[in-house]
Amino acid sequence: MTDVTRILEAVERGDRRAAGELLPLVYEELRRLAARKLSREPPGQTLQATALVHEAYLRLVGNDSEGWDGRGHFFAAAAEAMRRILVENARRKGSAKHGGERSRIGMTDLAAADHVPAEELLALDEALNRLGREAPEKAELVKLRFFAGLSINQAAEAMGISRATAIRHWSFARAWLYHQVHRDD
Repeated sequence: MTDVTRILEAVERGDRRAAGELLPLVYEELRRLAARKLSREPPGQTLQATALVHEAYLRLVGNDSEGWDGRGHFFAAAAEAMRRILVENARRKGSAKHGGERSRIGMTDLAAADHVPAEELLALDEALNRLGREAPEKAELVKLRFFAGLSINQAAEAMGISRATAIRHWSFARAWLYHQVHRDD
């Protein structure tokens, strides 16, 4: 059992000291994931990697924190928390008060997007929620790859699936999401 898994179990039991021990062990990895994701955002981004990590961490170990089945599950939850934070930020920026009347730009290749404008992130979020209802494992893979910035190998390991399965899920999810996002165009 790794230190992270041991500490996650202690956090689940309600040990508040364990939450303090967890952050130093996962902080750098979470910060790298957040920095990688934010580097794809357009210039002028107000959300910084440190703030994204701290907000995600607070959501993960807050009062209503859920139990984790190990390191992979924790990082999947971190990817989901980062996704939600970025989507909330995009919604806030997408309001009319923040220039939400901008024209929509079509999304190119999901995996190779240098940055995703707020309106596209919202469309992706809606499509990802639909995918999550139909194929939760594929949606989880997208969250790990796109929002947490994990490689296909890292995501497969975090999910406990083979690399080949991850590649199949990724190919399907990319095509499905692209179709969903562009079906109104």
